[in-house]
Amino acid sequence: MKNIDHIDRAILRTLQRDASLSQRALADLVGLSQNACWKRLSALKDSGLLGQHTLRFNPAALGLDFTAFVMVRTRHHDHEWLARFRKLVLAIPNVTDFHRIAGEYDYLLKVVAQDMKDFDRIYRNLIEKIELDTVTSHIVMEAIADNRELPV
Repeated sequence: MKNIDHIDRAILRTLQRDASLSQRALADLVGLSQNACWKRLSALKDSGLLGQHTLRFNPAALGLDFTAFVMVRTRHHDHEWLARFRKLVLAIPNVTDFHRIAGEYDYLLKVVAQDMKDFDRIYRNLIEKIELDTVTSHIVMEAIADNRELPV
């Protein structure tokens, strides 16, 4: 990891809160000239600390009021099966997060849907296309903290 100082950290924290800031506004907020800010941003991008700029949408405003975490255990761990499973899951647009995990289960998926009926359609699509050992779903009642900022 690149050594970052307090100014770099201020830039990262500020961008995490609002990546749409102009370079001038960012420079003002972190106490730099626009040119110095641009040089710092370029160095942070070159080091790999800054990735793509994205927007966060409000799922409820898009009609996606239902969230579930799906835990998957599999009997298969060969390369071909894993590649097929990854391709299948990544092709489901409602899966917003997909992790291989250690412990009792092998994978954790975060699924957003319109409602239970929509989730059931997504769930059936998944379990009917590939052999899985155990699939357990946990329905979100309330998102207390979602997409929190990284501690920089």
